[in-house]
Amino acid sequence: MVKHAPGAPKRWVVTGGRGAGKTTFCRRAAALAHAAGLDAAGILSPARMEAGEKTGIYVADVRTGAQRLLAAARAGEVRGFPLGRWHFDPAAIRWADEVLVRATPCDILIIDEIGPLELELRRGLTAWESALKSGAYRAALVVVRCELAEEFGISKDVSASLTITSPQQALQAAEAFVRRFVDAV
Repeated sequence: MVKHAPGAPKRWVVTGGRGAGKTTFCRRAAALAHAAGLDAAGILSPARMEAGEKTGIYVADVRTGAQRLLAAARAGEVRGFPLGRWHFDPAAIRWADEVLVRATPCDILIIDEIGPLELELRRGLTAWESALKSGAYRAALVVVRCELAEEFGISKDVSASLTITSPQQALQAAEAFVRRFVDAV
């Protein structure tokens, strides 16, 4: 479901439950944007799945496809700090921040995802705020956990929101988003 604020949406907050397809939406939107000749940039956070279980989280550069292991469920797999069941790699966080610093200017800025690590603990990504504040993009897609979406939206001047409910809906929403964006060009 898409909710529009008055005027053309520039900053979109993308929410949904765990496994709903938020990263699927962002990945598909980036691929469609690139295919249409648009510059999509930023980061994705795809899951690492093993035998149907999420065992890690990658961080990937939208422009180049390069990726790093951001967090692992197995202790000792990455050197870093624990948060819940995950162990986060500070080197991967720094790399993702460097990607975000280089992301703008672009047509579509993608930041997948901002969560408790960033908003509550201030231990995760830091460059996302300056990339978003720069305004050096035509649209920004920012994935935020459902429980943090209202807090994020109030503080970051969000102009539209999109709730992802399933991977199939994510693919359809990505196509509609990019089609609307290309048609407006």
